[in-house]
Amino acid sequence: MTAVGGPFYEDLTVGRRFADAPAVTFTDGLAAAHTAIVGGRFALSRDRELAVRVAGRPLAAPALAWDVAIGQSTVVTERGIANLFYRGLLFHRLPAIGDTLETVTVITGRRPSTPRPGRGPRGLVTMRITTVDQEGRTVLDFHRCALIPARQPANGAAEGETELADVELAPGMIARAADGWNLAAFGASFAEEAAVVQPGATYELAGGDVVTSAPELARLTLNLAAIHHDATGSGARLVYGGHTIGLAAAHVSRIFPRTVAILAWRSADHLGPVSEGDTLHSAVTVEATAPGPGGTLAHLRSRVTATAGRDQPRRDVLDWRLTALIA
Repeated sequence: MTAVGGPFYEDLTVGRRFADAPAVTFTDGLAAAHTAIVGGRFALSRDRELAVRVAGRPLAAPALAWDVAIGQSTVVTERGIANLFYRGLLFHRLPAIGDTLETVTVITGRRPSTPRPGRGPRGLVTMRITTVDQEGRTVLDFHRCALIPARQPANGAAEGETELADVELAPGMIARAADGWNLAAFGASFAEEAAVVQPGATYELAGGDVVTSAPELARLTLNLAAIHHDATGSGARLVYGGHTIGLAAAHVSRIFPRTVAILAWRSADHLGPVSEGDTLHSAVTVEATAPGPGGTLAHLRSRVTATAGRDQPRRDVLDWRLTALIA
């Protein structure tokens, strides 16, 4: 009997490259299934005619693109215990319906975890993820960090990049994905004048969103991590972290209805596990603003809590710093 199930910590040497995940073509069906799970009121991914007037092509939701890229990268983390954080996600180009995305994942660092009684050996692994479309154009580029089990207690020092700080991205670099867009056409699609995006203001939605269809989202986006599919090994099946981020993104679209797109993440830190059936609530703070192409680049901090029920306490589960273009 040969066990099949992805690499262990020892197998993930710095510089190792993974590029064998299937490419994914964005279709209307894929987009609809994804939206049914995470929601979102982003006009450019909901209104094909508007997207063509603004961007020249029917756009997919940004959350679909990052979920597929992360899912393709799980050829590295099929055995993963947890995903810890993301750094420096940047859209170089917003993908369209009809585009086909493929992803390369390169190991950039690793560090053994401190042994603890009653806990199997494991180590922290960082990776760089680059996603391109069918013409070889870069769509996404970012880092993520996961906790991976080891066969034996891991010895030795850290290798490569293991401490990844929040990434500062220049406004011009962030806005590049929307270069040439007709943002006047986007603004004209709204009856009311644009509200001022006020630095320092915090917004909290009155209602939350229940987490449903967790394994379905993992399957839809090629996410192999066993912990999202199988409770028999770990004793619990955890919700994929991108599911939490996707619902948080949907909350951003409700707080700021004139959001053109989410163009970058400075960072995203998973603070605690989420289970199917939890209800997520978001509080979003405007940390800073800068002029963007035809609008405002809003640097936002989304803090997400989860609760298992009406009388249950809220738990901190996500601290996400993102940049949205708001027209």
